[in-house]
Amino acid sequence: MAIYLPGTVEEEQVSLDELTPREIVAELDKHVIGQKDAKRAVAIALRNRMRRQKLTPELSEEVIPKNIIMIGPTGVGKTEIARRLAKLANSPFLKVEASKFTEVGYVGRDVESMIRDLVEIAIEMVREEKLEDVTDKAELNAEERLLDILLPPIAPPRTEASPAGFVLEGTTSAGESQSRTREKLRQQLREGKLDERMVEIDVRERNFPSFEIISNQGVEEMDVNIKDMLPNIFGQRTKKRKMKVNEALEYLIQEEEQRLIDMDQVTRTAIDRVEDSGIIFLDEIDKIAGRESGHGPDVSREGVQRDILPIVEGTTVNTRYGMVRTDHILFVAAGAFHVSKPSDLIPELQGRFPIRVELQSLTMADFIRILTEPKSSLVKQYTALLETEGVKLEFTTDSLEEIARFAFRVNEGTENIGARRLHTIMERVLDQISFDAPDKKGEHVKIDADYVRHMLADIVKDQDLSRYIL
Repeated sequence: MAIYLPGTVEEEQVSLDELTPREIVAELDKHVIGQKDAKRAVAIALRNRMRRQKLTPELSEEVIPKNIIMIGPTGVGKTEIARRLAKLANSPFLKVEASKFTEVGYVGRDVESMIRDLVEIAIEMVREEKLEDVTDKAELNAEERLLDILLPPIAPPRTEASPAGFVLEGTTSAGESQSRTREKLRQQLREGKLDERMVEIDVRERNFPSFEIISNQGVEEMDVNIKDMLPNIFGQRTKKRKMKVNEALEYLIQEEEQRLIDMDQVTRTAIDRVEDSGIIFLDEIDKIAGRESGHGPDVSREGVQRDILPIVEGTTVNTRYGMVRTDHILFVAAGAFHVSKPSDLIPELQGRFPIRVELQSLTMADFIRILTEPKSSLVKQYTALLETEGVKLEFTTDSLEEIARFAFRVNEGTENIGARRLHTIMERVLDQISFDAPDKKGEHVKIDADYVRHMLADIVKDQDLSRYIL
């Protein structure tokens, strides 16, 4: 979901333009703890994108995005920084794993599919925005259609005239009565008094025959949408269906929304947004780093890099919505680089990622802040979840320190999975409380350091058990 700044679309754009790199970092601080260097890098990249939009068309075409490589272990905030940045900028955002792609000629995903996926995301974003503009009108139209079903309109009244040309009295009373009845029904409909009444409406049939087309290019290369063609070939078939008034109203609103939205305009806007402000987060890029060994699992690594290169450099990709240029899409690559290093990437690809930032491993102090400071911190999440059962959960300061200490120790002793370790620790600490919560309605439960130690001490002592459970 996009984060919308208050006000109209124009005001949103002005507000976003006025965000300085310092303010962008401050916004990211609300969701991601630490990693100042990475936040600075992405803040500058976003600000440069805003600056580019103010240049003359001739010069802006020449300004290419400064792509970023984030280097750091898992669970330190690489993905979250990129995702929050995209939300802040209201940009189409796609996260893909580089290891999912294979060189042309191998079985696997084609690298151009990332652009097609990004276009689909952008179309859905723009469509959601357009829905907000037409919702009121769609609701009114659907209401009128439903009233026509509940009270079919009568034919226009015939007025009888006398030989002298005067209209005889009482001939229009049927129309006035119909109008009054319709308004009463409208009032009852809005108050929900008719929700349980059954009506019969025409619904579109959607059970098209399924087609699977296999070609040497793969399904992703097929630029024909069979399901879109079928209604035009066979005509749009409808069938009568009985449903409750509230369900019928919901269906008719959706139908009206689809009718009122100009999908051609949505598509054009979405493609422009992808080309000007799209962000692709290319995760696990270290998995495709390394030069050819000629056999085994490494056989297509350099090939994948060479396939990704034109996308990052700037090319035109054919999608079912038209041609999309990738020249100004911002690419943020990330990897742990435990075994390989960024210099193991082919030189051409290295040159397309001029900004390199190293993310630091999380400390115990970082863990404590992660537990409490973000808007949707783990403590707030678990407290809210148990409140739904009527259980008031309270964490003492020393309990949070103990949870952070355990997470830090387990990360040091086993695999370092960063902040994700907090999820496993918290689940273990609250295991019994979560299980018994329905029976503890109205109770106040206090989590202190002793309780945390009681729930975790035996597991952490046994290293083999710790590897399995934590």
